Amino acid sequence: MANTLTGGYGLQPIGLVGSAIYNNGTTQYEIASNYTTAIYNGGIVCPASTGTIIISDQAIAPLGVLGGVNYVDSTTKKPTWLNYWPGSNSVSVDTNHPVKAYVYDNPMQLFKVVADGTNTNRATALADIFVNCDMAAVNGGSTNTGKSSDMLDISTAATTNTLDVRIVGLVDDPANADYSAVGHQYIVRLNGHFNSGTTIAVGTYATTGI
Repeated sequence: MANTLTGGYGLQPIGLVGSAIYNNGTTQYEIASNYTTAIYNGGIVCPASTGTIIISDQAIAPLGVLGGVNYVDSTTKKPTWLNYWPGSNSVSVDTNHPVKAYVYDNPMQLFKVVADGTNTNRATALADIFVNCDMAAVNGGSTNTGKSSDMLDISTAATTNTLDVRIVGLVDDPANADYSAVGHQYIVRLNGHFNSGTTIAVGTYATTGI
């Protein structure tokens, strides 16, 4: 049966390594009120030198995955909650108040993600576990749903530890169990995490956050 998933939803949190107690918790950070680039729900974010977060940049250690934002509308003067950041050109922000961003930033966080390519069968997909992989179509998304469209670029699967994520499992989803088609899913965690404390991360913030 064909998979029901034909596109990505970014990285969606599902738990922690080791089945640790999980409360779907996030940490609050800030997005610059004049940051014009959209950051979608389920998209990877990175720390910036301004003390704010920005969209994924493979030259900077990842901080986590965006869960949503809160800001004060400059017209209504009321708090506004969105599941993504549309970019400063698409919203009216009262700059007397910060744009708050809620990030899944636990380095032990597990996510599910859709693969953009195919395997021969479940056995070949299973062989991808414990290797690393890059994300495909990074930073894309829908302004209608606020959801990221990022997918796992399964063709990049390799032992290279500087790739974006590490594959640690397969998602058990009967509606998307055709491993020979786009739409099957993996369980992953971020590589080179900014909050890891021990990992040698990539790029500008490899040491400043450890």
